[in-house]
Amino acid sequence: MTTPPARSERFGWCVYDWANSAFATTVLAAVLPVYFAEWVVPPGGAALSWLGVDTRLSATSLWGYANGLIAILVILTAPVLGGIADFSSRKKLFLMTGAYAGAVATLGLGFCGAGDVQATLLLFCIGHYAFVCANVFYDAFLPFLATGPEMDRLSGQGYALGYLGGGLLLLLNVVFIHFHQVFEVEQETAVRLSLASAGLWWGGFSTVTLLTLRERSASVSRRTGLAFSVRAGFASLREAVLHIVRRRNLLLFLVAYMIYNDGVQTIIKMAAIFGKEELGLSSSTLLGTLLMVQFVGIGGALGMSRAAEALGVRRTILGALAVWLGLTLFAFRMETPGEYWIMGLVVGLILGGTQALSRSFYARLVAREHAAQLFGFFSVFSKFSAVWGPILFALIRQLTGTSRLSIVSISVFFLVGGAILCFAKEEQEGASAPI
Repeated sequence: MTTPPARSERFGWCVYDWANSAFATTVLAAVLPVYFAEWVVPPGGAALSWLGVDTRLSATSLWGYANGLIAILVILTAPVLGGIADFSSRKKLFLMTGAYAGAVATLGLGFCGAGDVQATLLLFCIGHYAFVCANVFYDAFLPFLATGPEMDRLSGQGYALGYLGGGLLLLLNVVFIHFHQVFEVEQETAVRLSLASAGLWWGGFSTVTLLTLRERSASVSRRTGLAFSVRAGFASLREAVLHIVRRRNLLLFLVAYMIYNDGVQTIIKMAAIFGKEELGLSSSTLLGTLLMVQFVGIGGALGMSRAAEALGVRRTILGALAVWLGLTLFAFRMETPGEYWIMGLVVGLILGGTQALSRSFYARLVAREHAAQLFGFFSVFSKFSAVWGPILFALIRQLTGTSRLSIVSISVFFLVGGAILCFAKEEQEGASAPI
Protein backbone atom coordinates (compact mmCIF):
# COMPACT_ATOMS: atom_id res chain seq x y z
CA MET A 1 0.00 0.00 0.00
CA THR A 2 1.42 3.38 -1.03
CA THR A 3 2.17 5.90 1.69
CA PRO A 4 0.33 9.21 1.11
CA PRO A 5 2.66 12.10 0.33
CA ALA A 6 3.45 14.44 3.22
CA ARG A 7 3.27 18.23 2.95
CA SER A 8 7.06 18.37 3.15
CA GLU A 9 7.32 16.09 0.13
CA ARG A 10 4.96 18.26 -1.91
CA PHE A 11 6.92 21.31 -0.83
CA GLY A 12 10.16 19.64 -1.91
CA TRP A 13 8.65 18.90 -5.30
CA CYS A 14 7.63 22.56 -5.75
CA VAL A 15 11.08 23.74 -4.66
CA TYR A 16 12.62 22.09 -7.71
CA ASP A 17 10.67 24.52 -9.91
CA TRP A 18 12.12 27.35 -7.81
CA ALA A 19 15.57 25.81 -8.33
CA ASN A 20 15.63 25.12 -12.07
CA SER A 21 13.95 28.40 -13.04
CA ALA A 22 17.32 30.03 -12.38
CA PHE A 23 18.53 28.40 -15.60
CA ALA A 24 15.40 29.39 -17.53
CA THR A 25 15.69 33.09 -16.67
CA THR A 26 19.37 33.87 -16.12
CA VAL A 27 20.90 31.49 -18.67
CA LEU A 28 18.29 30.66 -21.28
CA ALA A 29 16.50 33.98 -21.65
CA ALA A 30 18.49 36.86 -20.18
CA VAL A 31 22.15 37.02 -19.17
CA LEU A 32 23.89 34.41 -21.33
CA PRO A 33 22.44 35.49 -24.73
CA VAL A 34 23.60 39.07 -24.10
CA TYR A 35 27.01 37.98 -22.79
CA PHE A 36 27.45 35.56 -25.69
CA ALA A 37 26.82 38.29 -28.28
CA GLU A 38 28.71 41.08 -26.50
CA TRP A 39 31.80 39.34 -25.14
CA VAL A 40 32.16 35.70 -26.18
CA VAL A 41 31.72 35.94 -29.96
CA PRO A 42 34.11 38.34 -31.79
CA PRO A 43 32.48 41.40 -33.47
CA GLY A 44 32.85 39.92 -36.96
CA GLY A 45 31.50 36.52 -35.94
CA ALA A 46 33.21 33.25 -35.04
CA ALA A 47 35.31 31.42 -37.63
CA LEU A 48 34.43 27.73 -37.59
CA SER A 49 35.30 24.73 -39.74
CA TRP A 50 32.57 22.13 -40.29
CA LEU A 51 33.24 19.05 -42.41
CA GLY A 52 36.20 20.76 -44.02
CA VAL A 53 34.21 23.90 -44.89
CA ASP A 54 35.35 27.16 -43.32
CA THR A 55 32.59 29.55 -42.36
CA ARG A 56 32.02 32.54 -40.12
CA LEU A 57 28.83 32.70 -38.09
CA SER A 58 27.36 35.56 -36.08
CA ALA A 59 26.36 35.23 -32.44
CA THR A 60 22.69 35.23 -33.47
CA SER A 61 23.16 32.35 -35.93
CA LEU A 62 25.19 30.31 -33.46
CA TRP A 63 22.62 30.84 -30.72
CA GLY A 64 19.74 29.91 -33.01
CA TYR A 65 21.41 26.75 -34.28
CA ALA A 66 22.32 25.65 -30.73
CA ASN A 67 18.73 26.03 -29.50
CA GLY A 68 17.35 24.23 -32.54
CA LEU A 69 19.84 21.38 -32.11
CA ILE A 70 18.86 20.85 -28.47
CA ALA A 71 15.17 20.84 -29.37
CA ILE A 72 15.73 18.17 -32.03
CA LEU A 73 17.88 16.07 -29.70
CA VAL A 74 15.27 16.13 -26.96
CA ILE A 75 12.46 15.21 -29.34
CA LEU A 76 14.43 12.20 -30.54
CA THR A 77 15.19 11.01 -27.00
CA ALA A 78 11.93 11.97 -25.27
CA PRO A 79 10.26 8.56 -25.84
CA VAL A 80 13.12 6.82 -24.02
CA LEU A 81 12.98 9.32 -21.16
CA GLY A 82 9.21 8.98 -20.95
CA GLY A 83 9.48 5.20 -20.80
CA ILE A 84 12.00 5.36 -17.98
CA ALA A 85 9.86 7.89 -16.11
CA ASP A 86 6.72 5.74 -16.44
CA PHE A 87 8.09 2.27 -15.94
CA SER A 88 11.15 2.47 -13.70
CA SER A 89 11.39 3.08 -10.00
CA ARG A 90 14.35 5.41 -10.41
CA LYS A 91 12.64 8.66 -11.33
CA LYS A 92 14.24 10.48 -8.42
CA LEU A 93 17.70 9.23 -9.40
CA PHE A 94 17.32 10.44 -13.00
CA LEU A 95 15.76 13.73 -11.87
CA MET A 96 18.64 14.55 -9.57
CA THR A 97 21.24 13.35 -12.09
CA GLY A 98 19.84 15.80 -14.63
CA ALA A 99 19.59 18.56 -12.06
CA TYR A 100 23.15 18.28 -10.80
CA ALA A 101 24.63 17.70 -14.27
CA GLY A 102 22.87 20.81 -15.53
CA ALA A 103 23.93 22.79 -12.47
CA VAL A 104 27.59 21.83 -12.94
CA ALA A 105 27.50 22.75 -16.65
CA THR A 106 25.87 26.08 -15.78
CA LEU A 107 28.49 26.74 -13.13
CA GLY A 108 31.13 26.10 -15.79
CA LEU A 109 29.72 28.94 -17.90
CA GLY A 110 31.13 31.30 -15.31
CA PHE A 111 34.63 30.34 -16.43
CA CYS A 112 34.02 31.12 -20.12
CA GLY A 113 35.41 34.41 -21.35
CA ALA A 114 35.95 36.29 -24.60
CA GLY A 115 36.64 33.97 -27.53
CA ASP A 116 35.53 30.79 -25.72
CA VAL A 117 32.81 30.19 -28.30
CA GLN A 118 32.90 26.40 -28.52
CA ALA A 119 33.26 25.89 -24.75
CA THR A 120 30.35 28.23 -24.06
CA LEU A 121 28.11 26.52 -26.61
CA LEU A 122 29.06 23.05 -25.34
CA LEU A 123 28.32 23.89 -21.70
CA PHE A 124 25.10 25.67 -22.66
CA CYS A 125 23.92 22.67 -24.70
CA ILE A 126 24.72 20.26 -21.85
CA GLY A 127 22.95 22.47 -19.33
CA HIS A 128 19.94 23.02 -21.58
CA TYR A 129 19.59 19.31 -22.40
CA ALA A 130 19.90 18.37 -18.71
CA PHE A 131 17.30 21.03 -17.87
CA VAL A 132 14.61 19.66 -20.17
CA CYS A 133 15.43 16.00 -19.47
CA ALA A 134 15.19 16.48 -15.71
CA ASN A 135 11.79 18.13 -16.20
CA VAL A 136 10.46 14.90 -17.75
CA PHE A 137 11.10 13.07 -14.47
CA TYR A 138 10.01 16.05 -12.39
CA ASP A 139 6.62 16.12 -14.14
CA ALA A 140 6.27 12.34 -13.72
CA PHE A 141 6.08 12.75 -9.94
CA LEU A 142 2.94 14.92 -10.04
CA PRO A 143 0.33 12.10 -10.33
CA PHE A 144 1.87 10.42 -7.28
CA LEU A 145 1.73 13.54 -5.12
CA ALA A 146 -1.85 14.72 -5.77
CA THR A 147 -5.10 13.80 -7.50
CA GLY A 148 -8.00 15.73 -9.02
CA PRO A 149 -8.21 19.41 -8.07
CA GLU A 150 -5.26 18.97 -5.71
CA MET A 151 -3.10 18.13 -8.73
CA ASP A 152 -4.11 21.38 -10.40
CA ARG A 153 -3.31 23.37 -7.27
CA LEU A 154 0.02 21.65 -6.70
CA SER A 155 1.03 22.10 -10.32
CA GLY A 156 0.09 25.76 -10.12
CA GLN A 157 2.02 26.22 -6.89
CA GLY A 158 5.14 24.80 -8.49
CA TYR A 159 4.67 27.01 -11.56
CA ALA A 160 4.18 30.13 -9.41
CA LEU A 161 7.17 29.30 -7.22
CA GLY A 162 9.27 28.88 -10.35
CA TYR A 163 8.28 32.31 -11.63
CA LEU A 164 9.12 33.82 -8.25
CA GLY A 165 12.45 32.03 -7.85
CA GLY A 166 13.66 32.66 -11.38
CA GLY A 167 12.56 36.28 -11.21
CA LEU A 168 14.22 36.85 -7.84
CA LEU A 169 17.61 35.52 -8.94
CA LEU A 170 17.40 37.48 -12.19
CA LEU A 171 16.61 40.63 -10.20
CA LEU A 172 19.64 40.08 -7.98
CA ASN A 173 21.84 39.46 -11.01
CA VAL A 174 20.56 42.53 -12.87
CA VAL A 175 21.31 44.71 -9.84
CA PHE A 176 24.76 43.14 -9.46
CA ILE A 177 25.63 43.64 -13.14
CA HIS A 178 24.24 47.17 -13.34
CA PHE A 179 25.98 48.34 -10.15
CA HIS A 180 29.12 46.25 -10.60
CA GLN A 181 31.36 49.22 -9.75
CA VAL A 182 29.79 49.46 -6.31
CA PHE A 183 30.90 45.87 -5.71
CA GLU A 184 34.35 46.71 -7.12
CA VAL A 185 34.27 44.16 -9.95
CA GLU A 186 34.48 44.50 -13.71
CA GLN A 187 31.20 44.18 -15.64
CA GLU A 188 32.35 41.05 -17.45
CA THR A 189 33.27 39.49 -14.11
CA ALA A 190 29.86 40.40 -12.72
CA VAL A 191 28.19 38.69 -15.68
CA ARG A 192 30.28 35.55 -15.28
CA LEU A 193 29.52 35.40 -11.57
CA SER A 194 25.83 35.80 -12.36
CA LEU A 195 25.95 32.83 -14.73
CA ALA A 196 27.73 30.78 -12.08
CA SER A 197 25.11 31.81 -9.51
CA ALA A 198 22.42 30.16 -11.63
CA GLY A 199 24.28 26.86 -11.38
CA LEU A 200 24.73 27.22 -7.61
CA TRP A 201 21.06 28.19 -7.18
CA TRP A 202 19.89 25.25 -9.30
CA GLY A 203 22.09 22.68 -7.58
CA GLY A 204 21.71 24.11 -4.08
CA PHE A 205 17.92 24.27 -3.95
CA SER A 206 17.63 20.93 -5.76
CA THR A 207 19.14 19.43 -2.63
CA VAL A 208 15.91 20.29 -0.81
CA THR A 209 14.08 18.19 -3.37
CA LEU A 210 16.63 15.39 -2.96
CA LEU A 211 16.12 15.30 0.81
CA THR A 212 12.31 15.51 0.85
CA LEU A 213 11.04 13.74 -2.28
CA ARG A 214 10.49 9.97 -2.00
CA GLU A 215 11.06 7.55 -4.84
CA ARG A 216 7.83 6.63 -6.58
CA SER A 217 6.84 3.87 -8.98
CA ALA A 218 3.54 3.28 -10.74
CA SER A 219 3.37 -0.42 -9.90
CA VAL A 220 5.66 -2.78 -8.04
CA SER A 221 4.82 -5.48 -10.58
CA ARG A 222 6.24 -3.51 -13.49
CA ARG A 223 9.57 -4.47 -14.93
CA THR A 224 12.23 -1.83 -14.54
CA GLY A 225 14.96 -2.90 -16.95
CA LEU A 226 16.38 -0.25 -19.26
CA ALA A 227 15.56 -2.23 -22.44
CA PHE A 228 11.96 -2.66 -21.32
CA SER A 229 11.72 1.03 -20.41
CA VAL A 230 12.93 2.01 -23.88
CA ARG A 231 10.35 -0.25 -25.58
CA ALA A 232 7.62 0.99 -23.26
CA GLY A 233 8.51 4.59 -24.03
CA PHE A 234 8.12 4.09 -27.77
CA ALA A 235 4.94 2.04 -27.29
CA SER A 236 3.44 4.77 -25.07
CA LEU A 237 4.28 7.41 -27.67
CA ARG A 238 2.69 5.31 -30.42
CA GLU A 239 -0.51 4.85 -28.39
CA ALA A 240 -0.77 8.57 -27.65
CA VAL A 241 -0.24 9.45 -31.32
CA LEU A 242 -2.91 6.98 -32.47
CA HIS A 243 -5.40 8.42 -29.99
CA ILE A 244 -4.67 11.97 -31.17
CA VAL A 245 -5.02 11.01 -34.85
CA ARG A 246 -8.51 9.61 -34.14
CA ARG A 247 -9.64 12.96 -32.70
CA ARG A 248 -9.99 15.68 -35.35
CA ASN A 249 -10.18 18.64 -32.96
CA LEU A 250 -7.36 17.31 -30.81
CA LEU A 251 -5.17 16.79 -33.87
CA LEU A 252 -5.98 20.22 -35.32
CA PHE A 253 -5.19 21.92 -32.04
CA LEU A 254 -1.86 20.15 -31.58
CA VAL A 255 -0.78 20.96 -35.13
CA ALA A 256 -1.76 24.60 -34.60
CA TYR A 257 -0.03 24.65 -31.20
CA MET A 258 3.13 23.09 -32.62
CA ILE A 259 3.34 25.90 -35.16
CA TYR A 260 2.41 28.99 -33.15
CA ASN A 261 4.26 27.84 -30.01
CA ASP A 262 7.36 27.51 -32.17
CA GLY A 263 7.01 31.21 -32.89
CA VAL A 264 6.48 32.07 -29.22
CA GLN A 265 9.49 30.04 -28.09
CA THR A 266 11.68 31.53 -30.83
CA ILE A 267 10.91 35.06 -29.69
CA ILE A 268 11.64 34.11 -26.08
CA LYS A 269 15.00 32.58 -26.98
CA MET A 270 16.13 35.12 -29.58
CA ALA A 271 14.80 38.45 -28.22
CA ALA A 272 17.82 39.28 -26.08
CA ILE A 273 20.44 38.45 -28.68
CA PHE A 274 18.39 40.32 -31.32
CA GLY A 275 18.39 43.40 -29.12
CA LYS A 276 22.12 43.20 -28.47
CA GLU A 277 23.44 42.39 -31.96
CA GLU A 278 20.89 44.07 -34.22
CA LEU A 279 19.83 47.08 -32.15
CA GLY A 280 23.01 47.57 -30.12
CA LEU A 281 21.05 47.95 -26.87
CA SER A 282 22.85 48.11 -23.54
CA SER A 283 22.94 45.12 -21.21
CA SER A 284 20.96 47.12 -18.64
CA THR A 285 18.12 47.67 -21.12
CA LEU A 286 18.03 44.04 -22.18
CA LEU A 287 18.18 42.58 -18.69
CA GLY A 288 15.74 45.11 -17.29
CA THR A 289 13.23 44.36 -20.03
CA LEU A 290 13.49 40.62 -19.51
CA LEU A 291 13.06 41.10 -15.78
CA MET A 292 9.91 43.12 -16.43
CA VAL A 293 8.56 40.34 -18.66
CA GLN A 294 9.10 37.83 -15.85
CA PHE A 295 6.87 39.65 -13.38
CA VAL A 296 4.34 41.20 -15.79
CA GLY A 297 3.72 37.69 -17.13
CA ILE A 298 2.03 36.63 -13.90
CA GLY A 299 -0.59 39.38 -14.15
CA GLY A 300 -0.92 38.85 -17.89
CA ALA A 301 -1.80 35.18 -17.40
CA LEU A 302 -4.50 36.07 -14.87
CA GLY A 303 -5.90 38.82 -17.10
CA MET A 304 -6.12 36.62 -20.18
CA SER A 305 -7.83 33.91 -18.13
CA ARG A 306 -10.56 36.38 -17.23
CA ALA A 307 -10.85 37.48 -20.84
CA ALA A 308 -11.33 33.85 -21.86
CA GLU A 309 -14.35 33.58 -19.54
CA ALA A 310 -16.09 36.28 -21.57
CA LEU A 311 -14.75 35.65 -25.07
CA GLY A 312 -13.99 31.94 -25.04
CA VAL A 313 -10.61 30.23 -24.95
CA ARG A 314 -10.11 29.91 -28.71
CA ARG A 315 -10.99 33.54 -29.44
CA THR A 316 -8.69 34.75 -26.69
CA ILE A 317 -5.79 32.67 -27.99
CA LEU A 318 -6.44 33.92 -31.52
CA GLY A 319 -6.42 37.48 -30.21
CA ALA A 320 -3.09 36.84 -28.51
CA LEU A 321 -1.67 35.39 -31.74
CA ALA A 322 -2.73 38.55 -33.56
CA VAL A 323 -0.75 40.55 -31.00
CA TRP A 324 2.27 38.24 -31.44
CA LEU A 325 2.03 38.81 -35.19
CA GLY A 326 1.93 42.56 -34.66
CA LEU A 327 4.99 42.34 -32.42
CA THR A 328 7.07 40.73 -35.18
CA LEU A 329 6.16 43.59 -37.53
CA PHE A 330 6.83 46.13 -34.79
CA ALA A 331 10.25 44.58 -34.10
CA PHE A 332 11.17 44.85 -37.80
CA ARG A 333 11.22 48.66 -37.59
CA MET A 334 12.27 48.94 -33.94
CA GLU A 335 15.21 51.27 -33.30
CA THR A 336 15.19 52.72 -29.77
CA PRO A 337 15.47 51.27 -26.23
CA GLY A 338 12.01 52.71 -25.48
CA GLU A 339 10.48 50.66 -28.27
CA TYR A 340 12.20 47.55 -26.92
CA TRP A 341 10.70 48.23 -23.48
CA ILE A 342 7.25 48.57 -25.08
CA MET A 343 7.70 45.27 -26.86
CA GLY A 344 8.76 43.62 -23.60
CA LEU A 345 5.69 44.96 -21.80
CA VAL A 346 3.36 43.55 -24.46
CA VAL A 347 5.19 40.20 -24.45
CA GLY A 348 4.78 40.02 -20.67
CA LEU A 349 1.04 40.66 -20.97
CA ILE A 350 0.42 37.84 -23.47
CA LEU A 351 3.18 35.29 -22.83
CA GLY A 352 1.86 33.55 -19.73
CA GLY A 353 -1.73 33.77 -20.96
CA THR A 354 -0.92 32.20 -24.33
CA GLN A 355 0.72 29.23 -22.62
CA ALA A 356 -1.89 28.85 -19.88
CA LEU A 357 -4.90 29.05 -22.21
CA SER A 358 -3.29 26.64 -24.68
CA ARG A 359 -3.09 24.11 -21.86
CA SER A 360 -6.71 24.67 -20.80
CA PHE A 361 -7.90 24.41 -24.43
CA TYR A 362 -6.12 21.06 -24.63
CA ALA A 363 -7.79 19.98 -21.38
CA ARG A 364 -11.22 20.49 -22.98
CA LEU A 365 -10.33 18.01 -25.73
CA VAL A 366 -8.72 15.24 -23.68
CA ALA A 367 -10.76 12.25 -22.53
CA ARG A 368 -10.61 11.86 -18.76
CA GLU A 369 -9.61 8.19 -18.84
CA HIS A 370 -6.51 9.10 -20.88
CA ALA A 371 -5.74 12.44 -19.23
CA ALA A 372 -2.52 11.40 -17.48
CA GLN A 373 -0.93 9.90 -20.57
CA LEU A 374 -2.02 12.66 -22.93
CA PHE A 375 -1.09 15.46 -20.55
CA GLY A 376 2.32 13.85 -20.18
CA PHE A 377 2.56 13.87 -23.97
CA PHE A 378 1.49 17.52 -24.06
CA SER A 379 3.97 18.47 -21.33
CA VAL A 380 6.89 17.05 -23.29
CA PHE A 381 5.49 18.42 -26.57
CA SER A 382 5.09 21.96 -25.22
CA LYS A 383 8.69 22.09 -24.03
CA PHE A 384 10.25 20.77 -27.20
CA SER A 385 8.11 22.19 -30.02
CA ALA A 386 10.55 25.03 -30.79
CA VAL A 387 12.75 23.37 -33.38
CA TRP A 388 12.43 25.17 -36.70
CA GLY A 389 11.94 28.70 -35.42
CA PRO A 390 15.44 29.24 -34.01
CA ILE A 391 17.00 27.44 -36.98
CA LEU A 392 15.01 29.55 -39.47
CA PHE A 393 15.94 32.69 -37.53
CA ALA A 394 19.64 31.75 -37.60
CA LEU A 395 19.62 30.72 -41.27
CA ILE A 396 17.98 33.95 -42.50
CA ARG A 397 20.40 35.99 -40.37
CA GLN A 398 23.32 34.12 -41.89
CA LEU A 399 22.08 34.50 -45.49
CA THR A 400 20.93 38.12 -45.32
CA GLY A 401 23.24 39.62 -42.73
CA THR A 402 20.36 41.12 -40.73
CA SER A 403 18.15 39.79 -37.95
CA ARG A 404 15.28 42.07 -38.94
CA LEU A 405 14.21 39.76 -41.74
CA SER A 406 14.61 36.85 -39.31
CA ILE A 407 12.15 38.36 -36.83
CA VAL A 408 9.63 39.05 -39.60
CA SER A 409 9.88 35.43 -40.78
CA ILE A 410 8.54 34.32 -37.39
CA SER A 411 5.21 35.95 -38.27
CA VAL A 412 4.51 32.96 -40.52
CA PHE A 413 4.24 30.70 -37.45
CA PHE A 414 1.52 32.89 -35.95
CA LEU A 415 -0.38 33.24 -39.24
CA VAL A 416 -0.41 29.53 -40.07
CA GLY A 417 -0.93 28.38 -36.48
CA GLY A 418 -3.82 30.78 -35.99
CA ALA A 419 -5.45 29.77 -39.28
CA ILE A 420 -5.41 26.08 -38.29
CA LEU A 421 -6.67 26.88 -34.78
CA CYS A 422 -9.78 28.47 -36.32
CA PHE A 423 -10.95 24.99 -37.36
CA ALA A 424 -10.45 23.35 -33.94
CA LYS A 425 -13.57 23.25 -31.77
CA GLU A 426 -13.31 23.48 -27.99
CA GLU A 427 -15.61 20.52 -27.29
CA GLN A 428 -14.44 16.96 -26.87
CA GLU A 429 -15.49 14.65 -29.70
CA GLY A 430 -17.77 11.93 -28.45
CA ALA A 431 -16.69 8.89 -26.50
CA SER A 432 -13.06 8.10 -26.41
CA ALA A 433 -11.65 5.13 -28.19
CA PRO A 434 -9.34 2.75 -26.42
CA ILE A 435 -5.66 3.36 -26.87
